[in-house]
Amino acid sequence: MVVTVDGPAGVGKSTVARALAAALGIPYLDTGAFYRALTLAVQRAGADSTDGEAVLQVARASRLDYAGGAMLLDGEVVTDAVRAAEVGALVSVVSAFPEVRRVVVQQQRDWVSRHGGRAVVEGRDIGTVVFPEAPVKVYLIADAAERARRRAGDAEAAGLKVADIEHQLRARDHLDSTREASPLRPAEDAVVIDTTALPVEQVVALILGLVAEATD
Repeated sequence: MVVTVDGPAGVGKSTVARALAAALGIPYLDTGAFYRALTLAVQRAGADSTDGEAVLQVARASRLDYAGGAMLLDGEVVTDAVRAAEVGALVSVVSAFPEVRRVVVQQQRDWVSRHGGRAVVEGRDIGTVVFPEAPVKVYLIADAAERARRRAGDAEAAGLKVADIEHQLRARDHLDSTREASPLRPAEDAVVIDTTALPVEQVVALILGLVAEATD
């Protein structure tokens, strides 16, 4: 079984997805880390992040993997490196090219296949593009101010005011939701959960209920 957890930044996707995977005893995959790792690869290659063909060449030459909660780029653990502010600033640009996304999506599907076809997969287009046939799909949302407050504790946001973080989140939302390839939006059959005032445990419990219904 694949459970998809989609939504914009700061809604609690990673925390919820990890806890859900642990509760179900199945692997967890952070697909956003794949695009961050690719962005890092583009930077290291000195490629133009606005040149789709250049980014595509880097994507085809890069080996992206996720193991034990760590993101790997060509076998190197880059979990911390992909969270750098300069990577975050470009990831929406790099991930907007349709052909690039096709390459990365295939690597993500291959990852789940290698893990027995059972995983909690987190991202922005998992229920709509990567695993549209998944039996359980959730789309998390939260108030922008609350999302900014949560992100204020991340290393990537160090030194930024909450208002500035909120501005960045809104800008990222706009880029992700208006891109031509795999725009950020809930799947038609996804269950939308507002996490603004809900503790993680309650969100996980709600999704576990959906899983139970799907497997009855």
